[in-house]
Amino acid sequence: MKKCILVFILSVFAIIASAHGTDRVKKIKYPGGRAYMYRVTLTDKNGTPYSLDHPEKFLSEKSIARRTRQHLSVDSTDLPINPAYISAVNSEDVKVVNHSKWNNTLLVRCKIPELVNRLSALPFVKSVTKVWTSPDSINPLSSRMKYHTEFNRWDTVPQSYYGVTREQVEMIGGVRMHNHGFTGKGITIAVLDGGFMNADLIPCMQSINIAGCADFVVPKSKSVYKEMEHGTKVLSVMAVREPYVFVGTAPDASYWLLRCEDELTESPAEEDYWAAAAEFADSVGVDIISSSLGFHDFDESSFNYKYSELDGHTALISVTASMLASKGIVLVNSAGNDGMSSWKKINVPADADDIITVGAVSPNRRNASFSSIGPTADGRVKPDVMAMGSPAAVITGRGTIIQDMGTSFSAPIISGMVACLWQALHYKTAREIIDIVRRCSDNYATPDNIFGYGVPDFWRGYAATRLKDISEK
Repeated sequence: MKKCILVFILSVFAIIASAHGTDRVKKIKYPGGRAYMYRVTLTDKNGTPYSLDHPEKFLSEKSIARRTRQHLSVDSTDLPINPAYISAVNSEDVKVVNHSKWNNTLLVRCKIPELVNRLSALPFVKSVTKVWTSPDSINPLSSRMKYHTEFNRWDTVPQSYYGVTREQVEMIGGVRMHNHGFTGKGITIAVLDGGFMNADLIPCMQSINIAGCADFVVPKSKSVYKEMEHGTKVLSVMAVREPYVFVGTAPDASYWLLRCEDELTESPAEEDYWAAAAEFADSVGVDIISSSLGFHDFDESSFNYKYSELDGHTALISVTASMLASKGIVLVNSAGNDGMSSWKKINVPADADDIITVGAVSPNRRNASFSSIGPTADGRVKPDVMAMGSPAAVITGRGTIIQDMGTSFSAPIISGMVACLWQALHYKTAREIIDIVRRCSDNYATPDNIFGYGVPDFWRGYAATRLKDISEK
């Protein structure tokens, strides 16, 4: 009853605040009081009961098949962390709440920092680094939005099968790809985001092929479908098929919805969540990861990244991202929206090697002023490609169509088309697909650090590749 009263009071306060022209909402104390999280880096995987000779013990059949198709070997990074190490670290006062086998790290949570410091004495512990401190207070926990069961008539564009999305799909050659039957069928995309508000209820999303969902944030939500709507918008530009209203770039792909962004705080612990989500995506056999997340500054400024660290191999999230192509996965990541800030540059993991970093353009192909720019600290061209994001048509957690701004939406527009391209060129490796996307872009001959390689034409990329492959046979 107290909880209901609190929710009612907060709702009334929000209404009053809105009426007075302010967005202020009364904060609540952080649940459970002061707590900390640390990244524990281990020295080795000695004693693990798993073997590279039996990858089926820790990878799905689909994950193994993806590697086999691309002639990629399972290696020591794929081996799970030694369970004995986890048991030795885990206790009633120091809980192991997440881990990364690729980075050989554990994420632990505790209330007394001194207890964690003792872990440094363990022979298999390389380092212990604080990555999160709980805030004193937070905004009220999220709850379900009300949603619309049908679109308004002005949302339709009867003369176009794609409705409001035609321009963003057509700009990158998507309509021609779809017309030839390449709609993402047989390809699995993992969407890494902060929540998928009402994606399980909005009528136009009921036909999406959802393979599953998982939550890697600490603490986990009761449902990823009651968290922030950002992931719903991202999912919509790929997966929705509502003819003559809204059609995404890969309506026949399958989707894993993975929550790894904590809306309440901003800390390096979210890199650990992202890494765990990416490894899960690998283990269940996804082909593409679509990530509209990025970091460079945090609630605690001591954690902030310097531009010199944007080399693809410093931030844990970027180290993880740089490994994905070697696992046979294409990562498509947003460049970031800092183009007008003092930072201006891309975020991590947009600096990673062997990924597709996506910036945003307007309908007339002009660079969006907010779109983050490159290069990486080690001089690589970034972003890689551009797509519409200033604005893009998306579906909100309320089930309404809006025009929204951000590389958060240009990235999944590209992700969906990568699925269509890989469906068409199923014999290509992840690195080959990334290369084709760059090569079919309109600035490929003279790449720069605002447009990268430019706006890709996926139909042109497919056609040129098929012609080349046939001529070489």
